[in-house]
Amino acid sequence: MNHLLKVPLLASRAFSSSARQLRNKVPEAQKFFQADNGLPVHIKGGTGDVLLYRATMTLTIGGNLTVNWCCSSVVCSCIASLLNQAND
Repeated sequence: MNHLLKVPLLASRAFSSSARQLRNKVPEAQKFFQADNGLPVHIKGGTGDVLLYRATMTLTIGGNLTVNWCCSSVVCSCIASLLNQAND
């Protein structure tokens, strides 16, 4: 029975009208990313951003090379089979 008396108190704490005051960090981040230090914006975040950028570029270039190799081998196979059919 005692726990039922605490429900209104807990409910009022959960829905209080005063919000936590948080410090706005956006202006600091804007100054950091807008600083003219010669780095592109996608690398200004540090080592993690550099590693992510390099991994993305490696996967992109590797994927393109793989697709181009597969397509060129298919095209070469088609041309070779057409030439073989023409010679027969």
